[in-house]
Amino acid sequence: MATRQPSGPAVEAGGFALGITAAAGVILMLVGVFGMIQGTVGLLDNDLYVVTNKWLFELTPTAWGWGHIVIGVVALCSGIGLFFGRFWARTIAIIVAAFSILANFAWLPYYPVWAMLVIGFDLFVIWAVTVHGSDFRAA
Repeated sequence: MATRQPSGPAVEAGGFALGITAAAGVILMLVGVFGMIQGTVGLLDNDLYVVTNKWLFELTPTAWGWGHIVIGVVALCSGIGLFFGRFWARTIAIIVAAFSILANFAWLPYYPVWAMLVIGFDLFVIWAVTVHGSDFRAA
């Protein structure tokens, strides 16, 4: 699919760039859905997220829940936009992935394996969008 860039000739979107950007969109949508599930569990069952040590970031499960739900909704919307090649979605994807990294870093004492997995997904999204996001444009 050839697209016109404002200052140059027609450019063919490469298969690799298209695949990486689409994968980043799908992963961002999954991170959003998982964040909303994680937040909903925090809202519905306050006794599930318990940690024994005193940590720097001590919030109620309700506060954690709402934070993860908000980040999840924005990540889901951004992932959908990214999957369809929208320019605004690239910017929002980077911002929401950075906030998700911060939230999951603070979430490490509660569920370290889950938090590290989501942080890895977010790092992939940031890399994919910054390196290959401009290579893919919807027609």
